[in-house]
Amino acid sequence: MLIVRATKKLLDRAGPPDLGEEDRSTTLLGQWYATALFWKPQVALFVNEATLLPVLMPLAPVATLLDRLPAQAAAVLAAHRTPREVIEEEERRMREWRLGKTANRSVVGVMTEFTHLANAHRGRVPDPDLLEVALLLATTPCSPLYARHVSPDRELAALVRTMTPRQ
Repeated sequence: MLIVRATKKLLDRAGPPDLGEEDRSTTLLGQWYATALFWKPQVALFVNEATLLPVLMPLAPVATLLDRLPAQAAAVLAAHRTPREVIEEEERRMREWRLGKTANRSVVGVMTEFTHLANAHRGRVPDPDLLEVALLLATTPCSPLYARHVSPDRELAALVRTMTPRQ
């Protein structure tokens, strides 16, 4: 089961939280955090709690946002050269989801920084490719990762190495 912890901005559009006390993430990467970016057209920014990996996708139609997340997350993982079997398993585990309120201020802070960086990139490129922007953001050094692998792309690579057998 996928747990998405959304900001108030996104909850106002996506609906009320339905996350129960007993609900736990069963995805390989764990919980994701999400917010809305009020671009034209509007965009949703997702950030993985464990790796801080960003995923950007169109917000509309908001009713299907979380149903569309597995495919977009898979595209980002593939762009980071994640093994196909890991991507397929993550997609399978993301099919069922629950929506909750944010609970980790550090991840919310990273989302805020990613929002500023994405806005700066968007200022240079009028109609940016969302996958390209996500890949760019993934190279950003993030203070919660300084003791480990510094940036989301490196953190993801290290995590994936623990999931796949050595050749």
